[in-house]
Amino acid sequence: MFSAKYIWLIPLLPLLSAVLGTFLPRGGKSRAIASAAAILSMGIGFVLSCLALRSALVDPAAHDTWNFRWLDFGGVTLQLGFLNDPLAAFMLVMVTFVGALIFIFSTGYMKEDPNAAKFFCYLSLFAAAMLGLIVSNSLLLLFVCWELVGLASYLLIGFWFTKPSAAAAAKKAFITTRIGDLGLLLGICWLYNSGGTLLFYDGGNGFLENTGALAMILPCGLMVSTAIGLLIFCGAVGKSGQFPLHVWLPDAMEGPTPVSALIHAATMVAAGVFLMARVYPLMALDEMLIPGAVHDFESATSFHALGAVAIIGAITALFGAVVAVAQNDIKRILAFSTVSQLGYMMLAIGVGAWPVAIFHLLTHAFFKALLFLGAGSVIHAAHHEQDIRALGGLGARMKITFATFAVGMMALAGVPFLFSGFWSKEGILHAAHGWQVSQLPFYVALIAVVLTAFYMTRLVCNVFFGKPRTHAAEHAHENSAAMTMPLVLLAICAIVVGFLGTPAWPWLQSMLEGAREVHGHSIFAEPGLMILSILLVALGIGAGAALYYFLRKRSAASEPDPIEKAAPALWNALANRLYFDELYAATFGRLLDAVAWLSDAFDRYIWGGMVNLVGGLGQFAGGVNREFDENTLNGGFDAASENLRKTGVAYSRAQTGDAHGYLRGIALGFVGLVVIVILIAAT
Repeated sequence: MFSAKYIWLIPLLPLLSAVLGTFLPRGGKSRAIASAAAILSMGIGFVLSCLALRSALVDPAAHDTWNFRWLDFGGVTLQLGFLNDPLAAFMLVMVTFVGALIFIFSTGYMKEDPNAAKFFCYLSLFAAAMLGLIVSNSLLLLFVCWELVGLASYLLIGFWFTKPSAAAAAKKAFITTRIGDLGLLLGICWLYNSGGTLLFYDGGNGFLENTGALAMILPCGLMVSTAIGLLIFCGAVGKSGQFPLHVWLPDAMEGPTPVSALIHAATMVAAGVFLMARVYPLMALDEMLIPGAVHDFESATSFHALGAVAIIGAITALFGAVVAVAQNDIKRILAFSTVSQLGYMMLAIGVGAWPVAIFHLLTHAFFKALLFLGAGSVIHAAHHEQDIRALGGLGARMKITFATFAVGMMALAGVPFLFSGFWSKEGILHAAHGWQVSQLPFYVALIAVVLTAFYMTRLVCNVFFGKPRTHAAEHAHENSAAMTMPLVLLAICAIVVGFLGTPAWPWLQSMLEGAREVHGHSIFAEPGLMILSILLVALGIGAGAALYYFLRKRSAASEPDPIEKAAPALWNALANRLYFDELYAATFGRLLDAVAWLSDAFDRYIWGGMVNLVGGLGQFAGGVNREFDENTLNGGFDAASENLRKTGVAYSRAQTGDAHGYLRGIALGFVGLVVIVILIAAT
């Protein structure tokens, strides 16, 4: 059995790889050493993760923990800990496996980069932080790893820092996610103040187990757990690119393509969804009747934390899908697709189906990593051309990349019944349809289904079909095995992983919820809904194929898009992300500029003036004090000292050092004394 006492070894391995990378010089064999260490650490981590999963599935209801004392202050002991349960174990297996394949792909993609050793160092640090986040049994330890993930993402997104857009994207990602992290930090502080512990599980004393203090009603009508849950959700909104903090995620593709695959698939963006799944009992506390809590709860508050999660998730899912329709950068299309799919996951959590969200997270990790690495293969072969309008005809030139990319596209679009994305997406739709609060998120999700199938069909038709439209596309060719082998493995997983919950996904739900036997709701229980979903997918793919393959094949890179021709205003709005970046620049950006100007003016004129005033007063007082000291206090003392000095000078002149003079003086003195004695005797 692989207990939680040793599970920390999994994040330790890539951390050691990162430490090794810091000591390697630039160039030479450093790239080979760094890449080998990184891949080996993830490979061993994958084996250990499989052992951890095996142990977790023996008793899914058990939360195997290992807690230890970290800090004592003021009579209070702060504990940290590690945790192994089905949720952590499934995430460990996914992250280590997908991460290892991305690392292998990076050996070919970054082969010519002189800073490749540093790149693998950053990758290892990223993986270590994400794995540490997964195995944490303390919200404090999770937050430490959470911030390390943010640091590593900043380093990786801005890895090509000489490229202005990459440097700007790195800063944008770091600052935007810090906004959400501030809410998370406030939630952690409030949680510790209310519950007295930050441990998830502690033999019945963890805050997910002992929720009495968190069931109190605040004066504003909210439950304590609701307020804390919403603050924690702020961190997830930032890290998982949810509306309105989604603006950093599409720009993150400015980094090397393996970074995009790592961030948009298995690691950083998954952290927010994982956090929401981990603290789900806290989020759902306001919807459950808790012994000892206010029984007339519905009259005390009508606002639920999970309701907010569902609404934000639905908005994000639709927004990402709509904007992806009008993007021309292959990686940016996939980035907005990630935004949309993360919205699906949050929607599932909000409607109470967090195991379904995790299932979609797992399937999405494989097919989205496949799509990003496939895009990287295209970009690498086409001499770093990323505009889908400038490509075309690559299906015949890059058959492996085309076949595997097509698998990823069909998994993302939800093509039945072979591809994993279909099963996880169906689970989300069925859960949303059964939400008793509102059916609006369900209808929003259906619209996003059509749009997802449409924009992915548009991407594939523009890149792989037709004739090459530029010189770069004409000379593209298949890449090396180091880049195509991970694509093949991920394509297989994009199919096989779906069968973990097929034909009835309750198996995975049962394991995640801690049940030994399969239970729950099968998607086949509502065949009408499944048929509707399939028809919507067919509608999206059919419309995309008709528009971009059968009716209007693009013949030149400069030819406008058919939608752009039909509705240029709408197209420009979508191409510019509905002007959210411009809106933020015109509002928050100007507000920050105004605050910066006021701060500078305060520092320069008010605070600086006060400093200068105090300095002037000091100089004036110093001058007055100097005059008083010289003329009054020191006057008599200086005069007496001068007289004593002159007396000393006069006496010193008598000391000539001439022995004859001294003898004459003695003789004269003696004669004078004799005369005085005689005179005294005569009288």
